[in-house]
This record gives sequence, structure tokens and C-alpha cells, in this order.
Amino acid sequence: MSLGELTALTRRIATEVRAGLHRVPIDPDRRWYRQLRDDGVVDVWLIGWATGQSTELHDHGGSLGALTVVSGMLAEHRWAPHRGGIRARSLRTGSSQGFRLGHVHDVVNHGVVSAVSVHAYSPPLTVMSYYALDPGAAALRRLRTVPDGLPG
Repeated sequence: MSLGELTALTRRIATEVRAGLHRVPIDPDRRWYRQLRDDGVVDVWLIGWATGQSTELHDHGGSLGALTVVSGMLAEHRWAPHRGGIRARSLRTGSSQGFRLGHVHDVVNHGVVSAVSVHAYSPPLTVMSYYALDPGAAALRRLRTVPDGLPG
């Protein structure tokens, strides 16, 4: 699937969530998530975020990705070496964002209320790598690679 198709899919499922077709509990101790679809071409995840919950700086292996914020507000801190390192942007209710191969980011709920988002990946996620920022070298250092990583 293309980035445009993934983004459209997350928007469509976000509409279903707003219509009450998918229940989203918020767990104050860890992000809640549920896989809604995995057909071998794309997997789709529904995620509930309590205030302060984040993903850590990570990539999506060999998968393209997209997300749509159903409710609340999330912040994305993305690696942009050509623009000075980590860049931040707010993702408000209704916002969508696509992720090309090699996209490294951390997503966090800095808001005062919980948030809900829909994420899609193609091909389906099989691995995710996690990173730390090496400020002295203005580079990323891979910490670990996890098979079947949780979406973020």
C-alpha cells in the first residue's frame, strides 16, 4: 500500500472509532493497544494513550506507516538530521501523518487528557528498532531491535 492509502485507511477507521464501533480503554500504567487488522498486506492498530505515555524513539523496520489521531493530542518527536536533529510537531484530533521507510520518531501524549489514535503499517510490522540520541555526535545510536514490535 502507498502512504496515501495507509493514511486514508487510518482516517476511515478513526471514523469508525468515533462512531463507537471500537472500544478504547485507557490504561494509566501502559499504552493500551489492539490489532484491528492483519491481512498480510497491512496491519492496523488502535491505541489508547494516558497522559505522559510514549513510544520511545523507534523506526518501523521495513514498513511504511500512517496514523490518525481520533481524540486528544499527541506530539511527534522525529529524527531529521538534515534539519538539526530532533524536530517536534503536534498532532491534534483529526490530524493524520504518513511515515516513509527509515522514519524514526517518538510519539507521546503531553496533553492533559487521554488520546486515541489509529496506526497502519504496510507491509505489516515484523520488527522495530529503538534508538537513543547521541548529542555529542548529533546522531542516533541503536539500542535494540525487537521482533513484532508494538506500533508507535
